[in-house]
Amino acid sequence: TSPRRIIRHFITFHLRRNKDWDPKRVDEQTPLDIATFITQKCGPTAQGFEGKKHSTAVSTRAALTMWYKTLRPNESQIEWQLDSVTNTWRGLPTRSRHVSQFMIGLEKTKAKAGEVSQSACALSLDDIHRLHDHCLNPSLTTTQRRAGVIRYVAYLLAWLMMLRIDEVVNLKFENIDHVPGERKYIDVGLGTRKQKQTGVLHSWRLHANDGDPKICPFRAFILLASLYSSNIKKSGPLFLHVSSQGAVMQSQPLVSIFPVVLKHVHLFI
Repeated sequence: TSPRRIIRHFITFHLRRNKDWDPKRVDEQTPLDIATFITQKCGPTAQGFEGKKHSTAVSTRAALTMWYKTLRPNESQIEWQLDSVTNTWRGLPTRSRHVSQFMIGLEKTKAKAGEVSQSACALSLDDIHRLHDHCLNPSLTTTQRRAGVIRYVAYLLAWLMMLRIDEVVNLKFENIDHVPGERKYIDVGLGTRKQKQTGVLHSWRLHANDGDPKICPFRAFILLASLYSSNIKKSGPLFLHVSSQGAVMQSQPLVSIFPVVLKHVHLFI
């Protein structure tokens, strides 16, 4: 199902429940609206729901993320919080604690029912924190830590932007747009996705997260920049291989070693 169709179903579903519902309104109720719709799609058929697989929940959340990004393109892509000054909710409702906890609970329910293979499990916030601590452990050797920085930044971007690993490892320096001192955000562009070859480019706007430094994209990019010496040309593949001697190899982009670090922290994707 295409993102546009999912968005259309989401709007139709809520208008049938409440003809006065406004699809463009974004407030404290929006995360509940998202969870209610996903429940309708993926809840048990015995309770009157459609009983679709966990992958449907993941694709639905991603499609609704795109919808709310379209409505409010300048909002933060990584958080959902109340602005105490304006008394308005800022960020993406799909990133709210309510939706995140709902998705984790749904995944566990589907897993118990044998409907979710471990290879399809999405990473939770706790998983990302554990990856951070593992990849950047102070006890690591210099070589291990350098490789860990690259792995962690790649996983963090995949998690923040809801990308597949193959999409992340194919990112290039040219996909990153940031003007230090002028912009308080980083734009990350992505080419056309395999499922939808329409020529439409996807992009994400990432803001700093001082409340949780372990998932702050600004800090992640600073780590990556400090790792890459002046000898690394800022063009071509963004994520590079680290040799056994600790050298960053621009001629060898990172492609297939990601599952290794997940096994070390007991995660599988």
